Amino acid sequence: MQVPLRSPDLWLRGRAVCPGRAAVMAVVNRTADSFYPAARAADTAAAVAAVEVAVRDGADLVDIGGVRAGRGEPVGVTEEIDRVRPVVVAVRERFADLPISVDTWRAEVAEAVAGVGVDLINDTWAGHDPDLVGVAGRHGLGVVVSHTGGAEPRTDPLRVVYPDGVLADVLATLRSGAERAVAAGVDPRSVLVDPTHDFGKTTWHSLELLRATDEIAGLGYPTLMALSRKDFVGESLGLPVDERLEGTLAASAVALWLGAGVLRAHDVRATRRVSEMVAVLRGDLPPARAVRGLA
Repeated sequence: MQVPLRSPDLWLRGRAVCPGRAAVMAVVNRTADSFYPAARAADTAAAVAAVEVAVRDGADLVDIGGVRAGRGEPVGVTEEIDRVRPVVVAVRERFADLPISVDTWRAEVAEAVAGVGVDLINDTWAGHDPDLVGVAGRHGLGVVVSHTGGAEPRTDPLRVVYPDGVLADVLATLRSGAERAVAAGVDPRSVLVDPTHDFGKTTWHSLELLRATDEIAGLGYPTLMALSRKDFVGESLGLPVDERLEGTLAASAVALWLGAGVLRAHDVRATRRVSEMVAVLRGDLPPARAVRGLA
């Protein structure tokens, strides 16, 4: 059986984040209204505590967000900075070597956190702010290049159609976005491409993209899969957000087998174990202990 190639390792500030297996990116939301209640942190102390738990459970990097991805109360630039910057500062003081990502589509927010310990900017809205990649390039940061089908930030999809097919659109968008990031000065090894399931997509679109993870990884950049408890998982199984763990892990295992390099996850311990098990199955890592039948 031929094993698909894994996407390249993610490098941030000159270091490979997790050589040998897919990295686990923990979700920490400095918000009170994120779609998954267990990921909400109402203040800086709660967010730092959540990071400590994630690290204990095996997170390889953390993604800190200050604005709910979907519809909700407006959050201005200043308020978003006030939410995330103190968390970044506190986490960097607590964990000197932990890679830190900030989930924002705004260049002003990226600029405000660039000098206080951030390694990666997770632009989940596909370059809506064209100045954001320039911030990443000037400060030596990594950047997530995403696909939303042109959707505006914090909007939900409605009868989205891709005339040439969703996969073709995703591949073209990610390729051009990655090239633009590199042209702005971002190290190609620090450009993380994300098909961005659910954003600008129906459940059918997201399922098709998951099955095509190998083609996305084939773009030659580190590949992110943000699958955790998303609506396409819930709709596939008919389950609410708090009952989507098993579906998420199944989707994650498929993505990992097909070559995903980073998983963004709410459930770090379980996701870390899936990452390690799939790495062993693929032959990327040896078993932690293999004595059965030998001793």
